[in-house]
Amino acid sequence: MPLTLPTLAALVPADLNAEVICIDEGIAEIDPNLDVDLLGMTVITGTAMRAYALAAEFRKRGVCVVLGGPHITLAPDDAQPHADAIVVGYAEDEWPRLLRDFVGGRLQRRYTQSPDLKLSGLPLPDRSVLPRRRYITSNVFEATRGCVHNCDFCVVPAAWGRTPLQKPVEHVVADIRRQRARRALFIDLNLIADTHYAALLFQALAPLKIQWYGLTTTLLCDDLPLLDLAARSGCRGLLMGLESISPANLRRSRKGFNDPEKYALVVQRLHERRIALQGCFVFGLDGDTPEVFLRTAEFAVQAQIDLPRFAIVTPFPGTGLYQRLEREGRIFTKNWELYDGQHVVFHPAKMSIDALQHGTEAAWKHAYSWRNIARRLRATAAPWTVALMTNIGYRHYAFNLHRFYTCDWMMSPTWSRTSVIGAGERVRAPAAVGLTVEGASP
Repeated sequence: MPLTLPTLAALVPADLNAEVICIDEGIAEIDPNLDVDLLGMTVITGTAMRAYALAAEFRKRGVCVVLGGPHITLAPDDAQPHADAIVVGYAEDEWPRLLRDFVGGRLQRRYTQSPDLKLSGLPLPDRSVLPRRRYITSNVFEATRGCVHNCDFCVVPAAWGRTPLQKPVEHVVADIRRQRARRALFIDLNLIADTHYAALLFQALAPLKIQWYGLTTTLLCDDLPLLDLAARSGCRGLLMGLESISPANLRRSRKGFNDPEKYALVVQRLHERRIALQGCFVFGLDGDTPEVFLRTAEFAVQAQIDLPRFAIVTPFPGTGLYQRLEREGRIFTKNWELYDGQHVVFHPAKMSIDALQHGTEAAWKHAYSWRNIARRLRATAAPWTVALMTNIGYRHYAFNLHRFYTCDWMMSPTWSRTSVIGAGERVRAPAAVGLTVEGASP
């Protein structure tokens, strides 16, 4: 279950007497005739075109449309013409203010997060606004936001800066207890951005006797006391951005704190504590040549990474990578639907567009061949049945990537949306919230 809509729903001021309808397009269609006074959508770059199209349809009917989310924060000027109002940054303060302005007939065009935003004193997410039975889990939680690092391809420093925000630990624990969760998924982008806070959180999680999963950097495995504490608190799986097996690539991307020579040790230390690793790599960095794909995939197999994951590096608007490639004239499309980590949208430095596209597919197929799944499963830290099912799921993805792209359209000026989604892959806006407010005047 996405956490954005339950969070926004909980922030709607009670005195507005609003009827709130939340729709996640991952599981349901948005009715184009939805009868609401105001429609808000949260937008990532890959779904911006879909969100803009929906916004146009609703605005034709006189519905007030508000856009927010990562893409809007990264590219506000791109989004502004498509909405009556946009929210730039986090919405905890601005969303309630926007709604009051709407009801009072004084809606502004742009609402921007205050630099002194705090995540304390806020209501718990209202997960009742989405159908729990449609999701694998609704036990999705958040303790922190942001990251202290400045990786040039990452949207976080570009959109929200490098000062982490933190919810009170007791607030996080209260949310887990209310959910009666036995397993928890933390969506924090870097749970250990503040190691002191992370230690307090892990200490508070230990008495709950839950199993939890989240995202951290490889630096966790350099801090053995904190890693041990994470394991004792119930950590059973982590996603880490390994990104590249080239130190030069990592330095250029401002992620030099990653050390490929230590990746095997990272896996070993996690496995010793029964923590599985989803290790993520990106292809298309300037130091990459056509040999990088199979070298990286074989490295992931030999290092016994539980779930390797591969993506094409994507220059999201506003990031350092985007700005550099834009200056160099290497970005050849700004069709945001293609900014999804599986399409090439720029000219690589040392290979062709086609080589990058197909090389990424080859890496997936190598890592998820039956032989290499077996090699990795022999050392997995995950429960064997879970490890087998997730690997089979990723194998299906790996061997069907060709259905979701073709390379011919990339340089064609006559490209159309239909040619990309002809395989049945629907590009969707992730979430929308519609409100009918007593006495509201759009």
